[in-house]
Amino acid sequence: MSQSTPELTTLEPIQAAVVRRTVPMSELRTFFDSVFGTVMAAVHEQQVAVTGPPFAMYFGMPTDTVDVAAGFPTGRRISPTAEGVVPFELPGGRAVQFLHVGSYDDLGEAYARMTAWMGEQALTPADAMWESYLTEPTPGGDPAANQTLITWPVRD
Repeated sequence: MSQSTPELTTLEPIQAAVVRRTVPMSELRTFFDSVFGTVMAAVHEQQVAVTGPPFAMYFGMPTDTVDVAAGFPTGRRISPTAEGVVPFELPGGRAVQFLHVGSYDDLGEAYARMTAWMGEQALTPADAMWESYLTEPTPGGDPAANQTLITWPVRD
């Protein structure tokens, strides 16, 4: 269950390395399982530092499929790879952030809370948002302990 209050903040742009695809929602976990390893191998091969937790940026509202870029923040721009890893930049500017503590299955509740709060603050959400996975899920781990930082840029 989410335990924080949404907060408006100003972010600096962040370099990253990602794989971007349109994926059926039912295959999202499989996509993450393969992509995070692929991106990590590419940045390691290029001797680029990973500077933060894994993230997934969602473009538009998911339906049966989702347009998603998944990867890691990096210390500098990477070169594209044959495996589909490309340079990327998480945008800077004003954004609402919300720390969700709990199962990934409960993220819908966190998004509902964020959109309600943005409405109360007269903020208009942008078309893309991202989740930073602050804790790594482990087999046999407690899903209630997962920490996901949701970042949703707002339009000026």
